[in-house]
Amino acid sequence: MRDVLWHGKEVLAALQAHLTASPGADWQAQGLAIDTRDLLAGDIFVALPGEKAHGHDYVAQAFQDGAAAALVGADFEAADLDKDAVLLPVDNVLAALESLARAARKRSAAQIIAITGSVGKTGTKASLADALAKSGKTHAAERSFNNHIGVPLSLARLPQDAEYGVFELGMNHAGEIAALVDMVRPHCAIITTIAAAHIENFPSMEALAAAKAEILSGVESGGSAVLPFDNAYFDALRKEAEAQALNIVSFSAEGRDGADNRVNRAKLHATCSCVTAMMGAQPVTYKIGAPGIHLVANSLAVLSAVQLVGADLALAALSLAEHDGMAGRGARYRLGADNAPITLIDESYNANPTSMAAALETLGLTPRKGRGRRIAVLGDMAELGDDATQLHAALADKTESADIDLVITCGALMQHLHNALPPGRIGAHAEDHEAALKILRDELQDDDVVMIKGSNASRMGLVVEGLIDLLTDTPQQKEAR
Repeated sequence: MRDVLWHGKEVLAALQAHLTASPGADWQAQGLAIDTRDLLAGDIFVALPGEKAHGHDYVAQAFQDGAAAALVGADFEAADLDKDAVLLPVDNVLAALESLARAARKRSAAQIIAITGSVGKTGTKASLADALAKSGKTHAAERSFNNHIGVPLSLARLPQDAEYGVFELGMNHAGEIAALVDMVRPHCAIITTIAAAHIENFPSMEALAAAKAEILSGVESGGSAVLPFDNAYFDALRKEAEAQALNIVSFSAEGRDGADNRVNRAKLHATCSCVTAMMGAQPVTYKIGAPGIHLVANSLAVLSAVQLVGADLALAALSLAEHDGMAGRGARYRLGADNAPITLIDESYNANPTSMAAALETLGLTPRKGRGRRIAVLGDMAELGDDATQLHAALADKTESADIDLVITCGALMQHLHNALPPGRIGAHAEDHEAALKILRDELQDDDVVMIKGSNASRMGLVVEGLIDLLTDTPQQKEAR
């Protein structure tokens, strides 16, 4: 049995300025959903308009599935509904959802942390949520709910008795994070890193960094900023944090002098990373359940935030060993024959030059077994603007330094990487994800390790799904850690 999230009278009070009719207040809800496929009995169904479908088309289904109420547009026609169905008619459904989110934030006494950055937001959010859960009841946004819909939905789901809340803020254009952080009002803001993601929407990297720094404008008075000391834009981020009178804590995976929290030693293994770090004056030794220096950096951001909100640092450090990669973000699978399995590293959720380099480096950490090879299947990186050709071709150096045996490229932009690869590493080039899967199917041999990555538009996730479907002799299972 789920706890009550909202009582009817609280919802009506939060939506007072939006309601075009006054439904009864004698009801309660345990959650919210914007999709009937995710809705649980007792949820408020939020009937948002969409590009392909309107939430109004699913209101009847939501009530059949046990919805407690439905937030609908004022023009919704309720002809087919039970007379007892609780409707919340408003002029603008999204604006009403935002008001409910603000009401959730206002009533909460939780320590709130917001995270942004060019890469690592979702993984850092998940790690931080698990770390804080060792100290108290923690609420975190699901999946990558980091946009103008996902953030208010996640905030409206914040339980009143939560002790910690963790939210992820994303953006494609300037001004978007400022609008989101104005709702979240965190006590602590984390910026994981600044890199060339969505750069085609900005005149310069400096402008992109300024857009990420918008998260600092919404931090509560007396709050903190956790900033990446190793990043080229650290000084600009620090200046903005100082302008907001925030407590600044910097972190360095490179162990650089001057950082508040820094690595002393990091040993990167094939399936984990072992770290000794100084968190201020306090030494901490811990294990991360997945490999990669980028995860080491993110772990420092996590532990920095844990310290700042007063949670247990030792328990948080221990929790990092439990993170072994998320679907699309480093999850590992053993596929095929048990005696000579194919290892699949799923990095298919989006890509930019920084995350692509990190994924190639992680693949390079995986030892070869038998006749097995390291194979990278790489799809186009989107939204890189005028530098897209050069940024794709430049990955050739990364495949060399990571000692990748074979690179299969996919998409018009990845053709430039294909052309730049050294002869010993060139695999076939595919025009689309379907052709890439066929090439990979014909290429695979026992003990190969395959890493698949690309921007969402390249549909590399379908290559992952297709490979799993192809290798069904034994059930897929997570790589043993």
